[in-house]
Amino acid sequence: MLTYIIRRLLQMIPILLGVSVLVFVLFTTVGEDPVRVKLGNHASEEAIQQLRAEWNLDKPLYVQYGIFLKQIVTFDFGRSFSTGDKLSSMFADGAMVSLSLTAPPYFMGVLINVSIAILIAFYRGSWIDRYSTFLFVGAMSISYLVYILAFQYILAYQWDLFPINGYEPGFGAVPYLLLPWLVIMVVSAGPDIRMYRTFFLDETKADYVRTAFAKGCTPYRILFKHVMKNAMIPIITYTVIGIPFLLLGAFLMERFFSIPGIGDIIITAINNGDFPVIKGLTVLIAIGYSLFNLVTDILYAYVDPRVQLN
Repeated sequence: MLTYIIRRLLQMIPILLGVSVLVFVLFTTVGEDPVRVKLGNHASEEAIQQLRAEWNLDKPLYVQYGIFLKQIVTFDFGRSFSTGDKLSSMFADGAMVSLSLTAPPYFMGVLINVSIAILIAFYRGSWIDRYSTFLFVGAMSISYLVYILAFQYILAYQWDLFPINGYEPGFGAVPYLLLPWLVIMVVSAGPDIRMYRTFFLDETKADYVRTAFAKGCTPYRILFKHVMKNAMIPIITYTVIGIPFLLLGAFLMERFFSIPGIGDIIITAINNGDFPVIKGLTVLIAIGYSLFNLVTDILYAYVDPRVQLN
């Protein structure tokens, strides 16, 4: 196991190098000059050269790339071009806010949606299965934005059950997050339950299920003891791979509910041409995606003893 983990970590190095080259080239050669964006077109040449030197943009490209690699290794991505704030602090603060927005409904949704999906799979072909399919497919066809506006208007504005928007640090944020959590769970229910139901039904066609029926096992025992355990591998893949993207927050949710998370930081950075913010977050997401791919493989071995990590 340890040898496998070390080998996978070493394999991440060329992947991240490729990502770093792509990100560096893209944001160095494409787009507007960040110095001109910051100072405007009427700035003096002296001010322009001074700011270029401050941001290390006056150095050769290979030196700039070396600085970028050092930032990746040390997780110190410098300062924002727009605000001058230290990016490590911005990312840490924004990530905590985004995780408070996305993580609770994500993991609660997994538990609830898996439970509903296995119930629907147990009654496959019945009226429960047919009506749930109609309900969830209909829910999936409605835009995310419609849910946000409808829930804000009805639950927050008309019924006054939740604050419409806003955010406070610490536990004071919970009243402001309840409505976004509800929206996220409702939006994710349709696609997730349909996906989990498919995982369970695919397993019911396996040979071991026919063997269990032949031995006299009840459908309840087969589904909840055997099928559920074997269906955990695709469920783990589907669930764990989505965890790194929780750090990105939910762009629409953060904008419409005035939540200062990573999603809001990214949108502001794009509007302001703040390349260090975009570069840093892109690399961090690549690192997170690679690490959670490794976590997924390790979890396979614990869920299914047939999986050998060699």
